[in-house]
Amino acid sequence: MNIVNQPKVVLITGASAGIGKATANQLLQEGYIVYGAARRIEQMKDIESKGARIIEMDLTDDESMTNAITRIIQQEGRIDVLFNNAGYGSYGAVEDVPIAEARRQFEVNLFGLSRLTQLVLPYMRHQRSGKIINTSSAGGKVYTLLGAWYHAAKHALEGYSDCLRVEVKPFGIDVIVIEPGATESEWAEVVIEHVGKTSGKTAYSKLAQAFTETFKTFEKSSSVYSPERIAHLVSKAILAKKPKTRYVAGNAKPVLLMRKLMSDRMFDRILYRMFKVNPQQI
Repeated sequence: MNIVNQPKVVLITGASAGIGKATANQLLQEGYIVYGAARRIEQMKDIESKGARIIEMDLTDDESMTNAITRIIQQEGRIDVLFNNAGYGSYGAVEDVPIAEARRQFEVNLFGLSRLTQLVLPYMRHQRSGKIINTSSAGGKVYTLLGAWYHAAKHALEGYSDCLRVEVKPFGIDVIVIEPGATESEWAEVVIEHVGKTSGKTAYSKLAQAFTETFKTFEKSSSVYSPERIAHLVSKAILAKKPKTRYVAGNAKPVLLMRKLMSDRMFDRILYRMFKVNPQQI
């Protein structure tokens, strides 16, 4: 089979909402063969009606990931792009977050992503081509109140992606990191819910209240990116013959610049001001 003119096969995790669903829609319009994966299969019926192949997948379940890759290879014979987009934010004070929840944050945001990557790599090596795109965050370079486990997982993903990139480049495989800032999605709702549940009635309740109020206000601001704009970046990265190692989007740009120029203490003070917290009054 002549694969040069064949549509590229793309697997997108977290395709039931937000960036994942927007990317599925964009790539379908551009003629890709799109497999959308998520736990909530009913939330992907709309992209299925547009031509996506949908797969039920849980990044904490090895069998579901193995079955998904087996199905794609059986049906398509190849995988050209893996968009590791699934993830969530578990927020709350370090003292309050159960270690089981902290482990799950890493299981979904890093270890599940890594296992899926392991399953895809043999086929990409055989093809001598492929792109692995990992959704990180500005949070992979900075930090905020009550976000230790989320930021730890995203910081880890940044380092993981750098190591992976130099390992697989000799096989013609690119590794790309997407670093969005605040983006319209269900992510914010999950974060707020976790903060209230975890630290809303503890010694950190004042921090939790300040965080929630500021976060809700910020999510309504004009600086929040639409998922469609992130999808455009993903498409750009896929099309590029020599893609960037990182694509920074939205308000991530000024935040990352500020972090680069400021000392730790200065950035701490900026955070307290942004969330309207006086640490002397907690």
